[in-house]
Formats: sequence, structure tokens, C-alpha cells
Amino acid sequence: MGKYPVYQSPQLDEVEQRLRHLEAQHGYLAGDPRALVTILTEDERTVKALGLSHEAIAHRLRVLTEAAKQALGGPVVLENLWRVVVQDFRGRLPCPWGHSGLYPKTHVVVERLDTGETLQWTDLSIHLIEAHGFYQGVGSPYRLDPQKVASICSITPE
Repeated sequence: MGKYPVYQSPQLDEVEQRLRHLEAQHGYLAGDPRALVTILTEDERTVKALGLSHEAIAHRLRVLTEAAKQALGGPVVLENLWRVVVQDFRGRLPCPWGHSGLYPKTHVVVERLDTGETLQWTDLSIHLIEAHGFYQGVGSPYRLDPQKVASICSITPE
């Protein structure tokens, strides 16, 4: 078995209950009736089909986020390809999987300048992808479809 689950374990049941309980506040699984393991498995399959890793996707999102943070809330254009804006809010969020540590409340928006396509994520989204392979449910405002992320952020296999 790889780093990411392929079966619904009691531990994953607890995480799914936490995610559904927090749905009204955070929308992690908003509108997605699929079991958490199904979401994780399907996204894992997509990432592998793209020849990518969750770590590579998280890395690109982190690079864009950190570059935009230098603009202190203003938009920044990177590589003449993306316009990125980071908004910081008071407070921090815990990982729903129960990892130690808290993640800053951020809202990151990237616009690909040649297509006008946009994505949005948070610092916690990056952690959820990197540590858990979790891109959130299909109705979540922070859902990051791996194929769309790879396309908009120009992430290619190494």
C-alpha cells in the first residue's frame, strides 16, 4: 500500500466524519456524496495518469503562494503567465486529519493570463494535497481538480 489509503479504514471514517461535520464552515466535502476513500482514490488515479505526484502539485501551489505573499496583498504577475493574489485573514486552521500544527487562514487566487482560467486555494489546501492527497469534494469552493491544477499551473512530469 502506498502513502495514500486505498480502503476505508476506521481512522479514515473518523476523518470523514470530521470533514462532514465541518462542512458548513469549511465545505471540504460540500455537495459530494462520495465516500472519502473514493474521492482520494479517484484523485490519486488522476494524478498518476498525469505522471505527477501530490508533492509536485503541492510544491507548485506553494511556490505561487509564497511569491504572491511578497506582494503584501497586492497582485503579482509571475513568468508573464499567472496573476496571483494572496489574502491573509486572522486565525489559523487545524488539519482535519489531526496533524499537529495550524495553518494560516489564507485565500489564494491565481489567474492564468493566456486563458483567463482561475483557481483558488488556501495554505491548508496545500497541506491536504501534500500530506493526504486530498483535493476536496466536487462542491467545495476550494476543490482543486488535479487535472485542472496541472493545466493552469503548467505542472508537467519531471
